[in-house]
Amino acid sequence: MESSTGSVVSDIDELRKISKELRKKSLEIIYKAGSGHPGGSLSAADLMAAIFFGQMKFDPKNPKDPGRDRFVLSKGHCTGLLYSTLARAGFFDPSKLSDYRQINSELFLSGHPHPKTPGVEIATGSLGQGLSVGNGIALGSRLDDLEYNVYVLMGDGELQEGQVWEAAMSSAKFKLDNLTAIVDNNKLAQDNITKDLKDLEPLEDKWKAFGWHTIRIDGHNMDEVVDALNQETPAGKPKVIIADTIKGKGVSFMENNTAWHGVAPSTEDYEKALKELG
Repeated sequence: MESSTGSVVSDIDELRKISKELRKKSLEIIYKAGSGHPGGSLSAADLMAAIFFGQMKFDPKNPKDPGRDRFVLSKGHCTGLLYSTLARAGFFDPSKLSDYRQINSELFLSGHPHPKTPGVEIATGSLGQGLSVGNGIALGSRLDDLEYNVYVLMGDGELQEGQVWEAAMSSAKFKLDNLTAIVDNNKLAQDNITKDLKDLEPLEDKWKAFGWHTIRIDGHNMDEVVDALNQETPAGKPKVIIADTIKGKGVSFMENNTAWHGVAPSTEDYEKALKELG
């Protein structure tokens, strides 16, 4: 299967360009909607660019193709980034993004993912559930005798929930080597520093102890992101990529600032942000 661009993008500079586009478009639709989650959308833009355009196989004109790779946005509040990505990938016309978070949106572009939206596999938003869903989808490939990969993008805050670690044990138990979890480790929750709520470190050791092939990277270094996604996984081991990121990445006054977790920018702030993003 091929992406809307005709093939998986292998050029690192092109992926960097796409990630900048995703940041700008995410901010644009959040600003126009007057609500959304800019901080986590900006922190995960490089990861999403690499996953969708440098890694996944899919046909946007046939979004339910049985052999497609699957993506689950476990940190489901960051739909500004998800919908911008899906539109960029060709699942629907970018003009439809004007419906973001609007009542009666034709494509159900709500504040959390809706499975009626082309390219969305499952509704998410209750944090901590995405990896469990990913497990089920990954197991489904065996039952249906299909070869596809499953990618689950998680936030670091939701790793404080017990269900994540129950799911992590199950992934290893069932030897789900077609499953990749990516942790957007931006170290900030809604209104606090993550470690001041519950310290996740040593995070690599935890995942390794649960039987995962574990990689830690700079989540804003596209070379590292792509290398981690491409890294072969030992047979029978699920893979987790711990991506150290910056919440609000790319906009100085949003970076490492919990105030921008779930607040749309004013006109003045939006214009400043666009200038910084180039």
